[in-house]
Amino acid sequence: MSQKTWNDLGITKALGDKLEANNIKVPSAIQAEAIPTLLEGRDVSARSQTGSGKTLAYLLPMLQQLNTSSGAIQAIILAPTQELAMQIVRVAEGYAEPLGLRVQQLIGGAAMKRQIEKLKLRPQIVIGTPGRIHELLKLRKLKLSDVRHIVIDEADQVFELGSTREVETILFAMSQERQLAFFSATYPDVMARFEGRWMKEPVRIQISPEQRVSETINNFYIVCDKRDKPDAARRIVRMLKPESALLFLNVTENIANWEAKLSYEGFSVETLYGDADKQRRAATLARFREGKTQLLLATDVAARGLDIEGLQLVINLDPPIDADHYVHRAGRTGRMGRQGTVISLITPQERFIMDKFRKSLRIELPEKAMYKGEFVAPSELPNKVSARPSPRRTADEQEAGTRSFVAPKNSKEWESLLKEDRKPKKGAAKPDIAAPAPRPKPAATKQERLRDKKDKGAPKWLKAKRESQENQ
Repeated sequence: MSQKTWNDLGITKALGDKLEANNIKVPSAIQAEAIPTLLEGRDVSARSQTGSGKTLAYLLPMLQQLNTSSGAIQAIILAPTQELAMQIVRVAEGYAEPLGLRVQQLIGGAAMKRQIEKLKLRPQIVIGTPGRIHELLKLRKLKLSDVRHIVIDEADQVFELGSTREVETILFAMSQERQLAFFSATYPDVMARFEGRWMKEPVRIQISPEQRVSETINNFYIVCDKRDKPDAARRIVRMLKPESALLFLNVTENIANWEAKLSYEGFSVETLYGDADKQRRAATLARFREGKTQLLLATDVAARGLDIEGLQLVINLDPPIDADHYVHRAGRTGRMGRQGTVISLITPQERFIMDKFRKSLRIELPEKAMYKGEFVAPSELPNKVSARPSPRRTADEQEAGTRSFVAPKNSKEWESLLKEDRKPKKGAAKPDIAAPAPRPKPAATKQERLRDKKDKGAPKWLKAKRESQENQ
């Protein structure tokens, strides 16, 4: 936290009182750096670890500079997902109300006709996803010529999801006299390119670049076979008994299978993924925030930037695809100095991924095992108990139990191999010789067939008389 007060940063009394009512007494490091710069009207590219208070860092100076008497849209905030946009809307509405400002959400998945109707209420701030705002621009239902402030939250994800052209269209619809700000927890190369293209002498703010994951988070991993991951996840939740836990998967197709397995174990489970409709995702998040659901299965895109108050545990059922994704997953817990735990379930072949994260993120990331209701180092396990799955047989052991086989290269080698297989092996029991099959009866002649036809139904004495005549 910073040593400065909200008044030192230039925040007005109305906003200061609201912060005090929300028990936010001291600004964080990113807020202390970004707020004065944004109040000066400079373009800003800010990078800070997740959960450090980036939303208020751009929201407070933006609200303070808007004209309450004007009914035109004066500020836009872009977010990569519907959930993050709605989260920003909830925060913005709370701080805009004392100033007499109106906020409107424009996100995909919601009814566009209803959003167009609400725009007639003349909001000063619009918060949404690039796709929906771009769509309303094309329909000429949105006028952005009076916009002077634009913020792209989780900017790295916005560009990664392919929204670059939509963002450019939105920027071109505004006045050139605008202030642009990027906020993110990571800083990929694509952000540097867009800074040079869209910003005017931007001020770059980096808070604690050496420690991208909060120091209040306990990070470790557990090694198990892929088939044992559901049981390992069950044991973790039973041991830690969290009020709520967020479980990450890499592939959407696996969510239903995991939901079924965890539900079978008696847990209350919900799912959050990009393909689900907006109403379902919003209802799922609401139940999870209210504590009605203990476990939330989610993908990276759907859970990006979410702030779940009191979230104690994050479990990576699949290892993140890179260090940046690990940062964002870990950032769902341990926010604003609170304690949190991040556990990754990996197979023995994925151990190198944890080594990469440990080096690139400069964090403590040890291996742990579960034993008697506690997490212990593998070296602390008794000799009879193994933290890892039993090792597979070596090549020599496999060769001892099976015959090595080299495929023949040509037809001659195949022929010699088949002949070798036909030869009786030494010491092998001789096969039993089957008795010759009885010869089949010769087919009946025409005369015999005619006789059988006559004898059919005849008395026995007549049949005997005919046979004696034929024999003579």
